[in-house]
Amino acid sequence: MWKKRPSTYGYGDAAALARSPSSSSAASASGDSEEEDTGFLEVTVSDMKHPPPELGPMPEGLSPQQVVRRHILGSIVQSERSYVDSLKRILQDYRNPLLEMEPKVLSARKCQVVFFRLKEILQCHSMFQIALASRVAEWDTAEKIGDLFVASFSKSMVLDVYSDYVNNFTTAMSLIKKACLTKPAFLDFLKKRQMASADRVTLYGLMVKPIQRFPQFILLLQDMLKNTPKGHADRLSLQLALTELETLAEKLNEQKRLADQVAEIQQLCKSISDRSSLNKLLSSGQRQLLLCETLTETVYGDRGQLIKSKERKVFLLNDMLVCANINFKGQMEISSLVPLGPKYVVKWSTALPQVQVVEVGQESGAYDKDNVVIHNAGAKKHAPAGQASHNKVYLGPPRLFQELQDLQKDLAVVEQITLLISTLHGTYQNLNMTVAQDWCLALQRMMKVKEEEIHSANKCRLRLLLPGKPDKSGRPISVMVVFITPNPLSKISWVNRLHLAKIGLREENQPGWLCPDEDKKSKAPFWCPILSCHMPAFSKALDLQLGAAVHNPVQSSLLGFSAISTSLPQGYLWVGGGQEGAGGQVEIFSLNRAVPRTVKSFPVASPVLCMEYIPEAGDDGDTQEPRPTTEQPPTSPHPTVCLGLRDGSIAVYGSVDTGTQCLLTCKSPGMQPVLCLKHSPEFLFAGLQDGTVAAYPRNNGGLWDVGEQPARLAVGTGPVRVLLTLDETLWASCDNQVTVLDATSLHAQQTFEAHPDAGASVTHMVKAGSGVWMAFSSGSSIRLFHTETLEHLQEINIATKTTFVLPGQKHVRVTSLLICQGSLWVGTDQGIIVLLPVPRLEGIPKITGKGMVSLNGHGGPVEFLAVALSTLAPDVLKGDQEEEEEGEDEKPPELDGPPPREMRKKGILLQYRLRSTSHLPGQLLSVREAPAGVAPAHTEEDGSIYEMADDPDIWVRSRPCARDAPRKEISSVAIISGGRGYRNFSPESPRRGGDADSTLLIWQLPLML
Repeated sequence: MWKKRPSTYGYGDAAALARSPSSSSAASASGDSEEEDTGFLEVTVSDMKHPPPELGPMPEGLSPQQVVRRHILGSIVQSERSYVDSLKRILQDYRNPLLEMEPKVLSARKCQVVFFRLKEILQCHSMFQIALASRVAEWDTAEKIGDLFVASFSKSMVLDVYSDYVNNFTTAMSLIKKACLTKPAFLDFLKKRQMASADRVTLYGLMVKPIQRFPQFILLLQDMLKNTPKGHADRLSLQLALTELETLAEKLNEQKRLADQVAEIQQLCKSISDRSSLNKLLSSGQRQLLLCETLTETVYGDRGQLIKSKERKVFLLNDMLVCANINFKGQMEISSLVPLGPKYVVKWSTALPQVQVVEVGQESGAYDKDNVVIHNAGAKKHAPAGQASHNKVYLGPPRLFQELQDLQKDLAVVEQITLLISTLHGTYQNLNMTVAQDWCLALQRMMKVKEEEIHSANKCRLRLLLPGKPDKSGRPISVMVVFITPNPLSKISWVNRLHLAKIGLREENQPGWLCPDEDKKSKAPFWCPILSCHMPAFSKALDLQLGAAVHNPVQSSLLGFSAISTSLPQGYLWVGGGQEGAGGQVEIFSLNRAVPRTVKSFPVASPVLCMEYIPEAGDDGDTQEPRPTTEQPPTSPHPTVCLGLRDGSIAVYGSVDTGTQCLLTCKSPGMQPVLCLKHSPEFLFAGLQDGTVAAYPRNNGGLWDVGEQPARLAVGTGPVRVLLTLDETLWASCDNQVTVLDATSLHAQQTFEAHPDAGASVTHMVKAGSGVWMAFSSGSSIRLFHTETLEHLQEINIATKTTFVLPGQKHVRVTSLLICQGSLWVGTDQGIIVLLPVPRLEGIPKITGKGMVSLNGHGGPVEFLAVALSTLAPDVLKGDQEEEEEGEDEKPPELDGPPPREMRKKGILLQYRLRSTSHLPGQLLSVREAPAGVAPAHTEEDGSIYEMADDPDIWVRSRPCARDAPRKEISSVAIISGGRGYRNFSPESPRRGGDADSTLLIWQLPLML
């Protein structure tokens, strides 16, 4: 089945791949006998000669950290022994008996497919165990393990055997499932083997372990690294080992994802006629599966009541949406032995551009009401005869909206009554202004509760407007389909992926990226950053040079649920620039929408060269700031944006939400141009043209103290082009050298040479994990340095990537760098943007995979690359049950509990703060006399406002919402590049060039869920 492996190997694997046998896929091996499966030298490892690793007794006098490291080593030894035992069990308890069994319940050929590459995986780990045993034996003298992992798991053979195994896994499970259903003897064999084992682990449970192995290793090495102090001989090796394992795990995950995607599409194809157009579309190999999930389709009646619900499997492909019925046919008894895949019956499919997400309460702008007739999917047969359905959409919960409108009307009436009550001459206990105002407050509270119920109804309800067949008059019919998602996270994921998949179909994203190392193969849009828009950087037609951009994240509580899923990262994008010899300009864009919008633009005295966003004190681990006492007003400032100008000015502005006021300005020492800005909890650092760094301390108000001369740190004679804050240090570049300064005492610790050419000044530095990538003023190379030893670890020539887009252009210069979400973005002076994969964890950010080149770029140098990143508020992910529980916790204690249901139907007493009116002056206005000397008791109508109307017909709380997933953090990410004009580098594109105005390109990534 898996004849082609995705080519995601690193640079060092090329020679090994060239030597690997052509028969290294399960499909080719499946037809051969086991003896013909060559390509790997089999080595038998004897337990007698090489006993498994054993950690000896703990010596005395170890430090607490050494004790912890020893325990982690024990866990590594134990988990590896358990893993090797599991591999042996598969071969000895399952594969060997099946091959020897007579009569055979599984042919030798099928056995070869099911257990493909397991012997080679066992061999890899047997060799690793031998090496591990020697390291364990000398642990108390050497304490080194990292280099062993690097040596063992950087070999191409390891990637090859695991890749083959992962690619074949779905086929193997499918074959086992089929054999269970068709051969009772095989099913019986699996059951007996499981029952005979001490731990009752199934064959599937054993065979999934190789897929889980590297994530387990990563967790153990992360623990070891946390307990390995800086300067330890094993530290760099551990970081490199973490990089190797993460890279390997990423490649295997990607291959597993591709294999699962192909399997799901094939399973879907089986449910469709071979002659159908949909089958041909799915079988073409051009479809990528972006998302598939079991959702509950719900149908509502004309009063908003739930009529029926049924589970459907919904498939989001890169250009179409498919909905299928799920049919679990077959013997369910085998589901405990091997996962059962359902059969599908396609219900409908539609092209993605025609699918619209319609949020509850936002129908007005979603379609043309005059020219479109909407039917509620599945509800026609339940509708009363003769009832008009034109533009009367009942897609639950409609009664909530009606009740909200009724409450708004009632509030208007009660406000008029209040005015009339104010004209009464007499004084009455239960009819006065206090009571009337309490009615108004109660109605407002009821309206708030109703709005919250509508919001909750939205959280797990995915409403899609689909095209239907035109009616007899030719008017288009649209069909509304309502799905309940398992939790709010799932709803966000569907809306976000639908939105981005549509953007991915635009011309500029078809294709948007090329892989030069894969014969210029284009990449599927959705698995790369998607270009969502390109736009002028400045609203006015000014010929301005771009200088810098920075994102000011601001969470907006006003954003709707769908807007959160489709908008760019929340907050504001500040863009600065100017003109040589003239003034500067700042443009601020709101990102709380799918396309940025200018909200403010203002001039500054001189061109903007750099910007720095400084979060609120305390947001960035600012624990050393003095805390305000209760008597003083809070001294922590709001988030600020600092601008560095060519004329030597530093200007500090408040955020947009506080009016974008200029809070303070100052001049750098000697009026030197401010080339770069960075902040720490204690200081604002400015890199200046004359080779010095100015350090401004914080004052008591939390802002920077500009009253006195800042501390000046001499770095060199050339300009300080770039600063980088790392833990408690500050890296400052000057010419081809980098000086490491203590960020608190401001003393220089050491200086190192970053490039052998004295004329190659360091222009950019970005950190990831335990490494820093640097770019230079000349040459096309970028270089990687270790943050702790300052050792040079890797060098990559960017020109080898860009020549595929612009042949003959050998002189390339890197003009911008950015690391985000496991990718190193590189902007060049040709306007081309290159993307290189780097590890995400705390290892060394070595480039081990193949890069991509964007076919969308600029007509001139890429002046900057900026990231906009925000996290969604956690309450967005709350399910209904959580909100109910919190609501119960928040009930004011003085309010009454809910009355019995039968009493509630008689009406609701409009109470908000008042328990009764007996304490108010005046007589009780009532036809019944109150007993003398006794306060009026609470009547049967008493009840708290928020208990109103929990009628099940109002809206249906979906069952899955109650099983809400654990709350996670959702990250929204966009990458912004700035440069002259927009250019499409695709040879087929007619728009090879664009205008020369400063332009922003914005790429979006799928929400990190």
